[in-house]
Amino acid sequence: MPYFTTADGINIYYKDWGSGTPILFSHGWPLSSDAFEDQMFFLANKGFRCIAHDRRGHGRSEQPWAGNDMDTYVSDLRQLCEHLHLPPAIHIGHSTGGGEAARYAANYPDSTLKLVMIGAVPPIMLKTENNPLGLPMKVFDEIRSNLLKDRSQFFKDLSMPFYGFNRDGAKVSEGLKDSFWRQGMQTGFKNAYDCVKAFSETDFTEDLKALKSPTLLLHGDDDQIVPIAGSSALSAKLIKGSQIKVLKGASHGMCSINKDEINQLIFDFLN
Repeated sequence: MPYFTTADGINIYYKDWGSGTPILFSHGWPLSSDAFEDQMFFLANKGFRCIAHDRRGHGRSEQPWAGNDMDTYVSDLRQLCEHLHLPPAIHIGHSTGGGEAARYAANYPDSTLKLVMIGAVPPIMLKTENNPLGLPMKVFDEIRSNLLKDRSQFFKDLSMPFYGFNRDGAKVSEGLKDSFWRQGMQTGFKNAYDCVKAFSETDFTEDLKALKSPTLLLHGDDDQIVPIAGSSALSAKLIKGSQIKVLKGASHGMCSINKDEINQLIFDFLN
């Protein structure tokens, strides 16, 4: 399996499918690059080179005790691009990965062709004096508490609102729930715990203001994990010239549940 080693000695797993203009995918918490397989398969068949890594501590990557923070995640992504000697690329991020991709694009504008943020956490998830639409700290404290109490059961429970399976009339996929649980359980215990702080307390406001690449925001109006009012609706106002597409009734897991629509929206934006 393909790995590269970061400057601090961490082995990071990645997938590299197809050929053409490169697209870098940054996945959400607590998942892995497997969460983007529907988009990667579709776009690789459309003439793109699709590359996705398992963030440090996630999936098949090494589980370091330290470095579970957004700046290190972005540094790892930059090192992957350098390892593969990539030209300027398109970046696509979901949820936590949306923040990672946005910070990368802000820090490396000459290396970013376009940016797609899907159900992304920016500007900042945590409710603060300056961010009244955020979620209170108790929400994230409960996530950490549930991880410590019984993370296996927590991931099983979390899959329901993640994919909107708890809504009336929803068609529940047990296979998709199992995939979510498997990916969650692959993530290191300490890494999953620390990443909660990374995705909830990192402030991406200045990153969004600095973005120069054409940017598409995709978000479901029934996202129960990253509510749109405190995330993409605000990000669209901060990113100059950005486009936002709101999917009616879509959940946080729309890359799987609404994959055909998501794939087409991304493809149309890239072309």
